[in-house]
Amino acid sequence: MAQAAVKSVMFVWEGRDKQGKKIKGEMSGTSDALVKAMLRRQGINPMRVKKKPMPLFGSGGKKIGAKDIAIFSRQLATMMSSGVPLVQSFEIVGKGHENPRMQKLILDIKAHVEAGNTLADALAKHPFHFDELYVNLVRAGEAGGILETLLDKIATYKEKTEAIKGKIKKALFYPAAVLVMAFVVTAVLMIFVIPQFATLFDDFGADLPAMTLFVISASNYFVDYWVFIFAAIGGTFWGFFQLKKRSKPFRYALERLALKVPIIGDILIKATIARFARTLATLFAAGVPLVEAMDSVAGASGNIVYSTAILRMRDEIATGTQLQASMRDSHLFPNMVVQMVAIGEESGSIDHMLGKVADFYEEEVDNAVDAMSSLMEPMIMAVLGVLIGGLVIAMYLPIFKMGAVV
Repeated sequence: MAQAAVKSVMFVWEGRDKQGKKIKGEMSGTSDALVKAMLRRQGINPMRVKKKPMPLFGSGGKKIGAKDIAIFSRQLATMMSSGVPLVQSFEIVGKGHENPRMQKLILDIKAHVEAGNTLADALAKHPFHFDELYVNLVRAGEAGGILETLLDKIATYKEKTEAIKGKIKKALFYPAAVLVMAFVVTAVLMIFVIPQFATLFDDFGADLPAMTLFVISASNYFVDYWVFIFAAIGGTFWGFFQLKKRSKPFRYALERLALKVPIIGDILIKATIARFARTLATLFAAGVPLVEAMDSVAGASGNIVYSTAILRMRDEIATGTQLQASMRDSHLFPNMVVQMVAIGEESGSIDHMLGKVADFYEEEVDNAVDAMSSLMEPMIMAVLGVLIGGLVIAMYLPIFKMGAVV
């Protein structure tokens, strides 16, 4: 049975260097004895080592995101390609980082490397930030003596994938934000504004248009049951996300349905193919065997429909089927992609051809997102115009009618 990993903590230390000069600093380790040993290995005589006190209100700094890891990967790749030693690269990047959490993460990895661990093993101690794909690529680079090259490929891979995610999130955020604001404005009108008009119309004693009566009835219902309406909406969203998180069949059906939605489905398919091609190309360039690579590719695909198909393709490849044949049988990849992979298999340059496929589909995603954004703006304005404008017209129709009578 495997032992549980010992958690590293940050220590502050004071000591003297070889010239007898008093120095101090911080170092991550699993115990004060380990920190003292690492300091002695660096030629420092430790005089005092103690755990760094935790801040009163948490560790400070913002949450570490995928974009932070992408930037860190590029910085480390640049340092290594410039001839800066690995440990010194961590020192420079870590201490120069603005986010205290990211700084702690980098210096913790540095401490593990200084203690004699490989970079891959040091990264593997932080699985929340460095997934299996990342760790395997670094391990392949260390084993093949091409760590600098692989770090550059990892940095490019992370930058490309994060760029695609950012594009899609940006395209979906705008309409979602506008619809939420439209709901809030409608709720305010229903609860506070329309009841005032209804009181005014009661004093007139005149017959109201059907549209106005409908809006007033809806407002009365909203005022009486707004707590239940908001609770139902909140509960629906909570239940939806919980079901998506816990039920694999529901998530599979949902993501399969998303691929068939007009415009959005096309963007999701192109983005998934781009991730598939970019991930597989990066793993191939690192010398990872195809069957092993397919596990990481499935995890990085970002869509359960494609990840399930990729794992099925892996099993077919393990029995001797060509990659292009298994892709064709999945019926999830366009003919152009299959043909590009077939050419790559024939010429022995699959990684190069997959890189071309990734470049093409990443550009396609950019163009599709820009087109969708241009299309969504007038559609959103039309929806807002009908919704808010309809409420305003319904309230002013009786006033116009009475003005005409007068």
